[in-house]
Amino acid sequence: MIRMTAAQGRDELQQILELQRRNLATHVSPAEAAKEGFVTARHDLPLLERMCGAYGHVVAMDADRVVGYALVMLKDFGSAVPVLVPMFEQIGKLPYGKQTLGQTRYFVMGQVCVEKAHRGKGVFAGMYDELRRRMSGDFEVVVTEVATRNTRSLRAHEKVGFRRALGYRAHDGESWEIVTWDWR
Repeated sequence: MIRMTAAQGRDELQQILELQRRNLATHVSPAEAAKEGFVTARHDLPLLERMCGAYGHVVAMDADRVVGYALVMLKDFGSAVPVLVPMFEQIGKLPYGKQTLGQTRYFVMGQVCVEKAHRGKGVFAGMYDELRRRMSGDFEVVVTEVATRNTRSLRAHEKVGFRRALGYRAHDGESWEIVTWDWR
């Protein structure tokens, strides 16, 4: 039985980093990336500890093993992960209703990943359900970006309720989709 909970302690954060490492775009073949998806940003332990803040990261646990994670990233971390800086720049000016997205009560899904053996079993949606349960009282919108070539992730985000807000090309040439899930 998989349970969704907040990450507890350094051991679970280290497990997040190991799962991340195994799924980095730079560590999987292009064929594997196209079929299974991938993650782009690489974090370290001190950054994960700072990002946790008051809300904590959601982890999917199979007994004592992390098999999925969803990293909470508040606005304050807009410059902490270089690959995400262009997204935060876009968020700040993106029209969203009668204001900009940056003016809403939002947080960023800093990264989400599910261990390959647990994909297609509801873990991805379960982690987002847990985030919504814990955070919807304080936030109106969750925002993330997905590389357009990561079609598996785009489909999974759409399935749980995210909608496309903006497509753009970053300075490194990668094309991204900013997607939002409005909880209002």
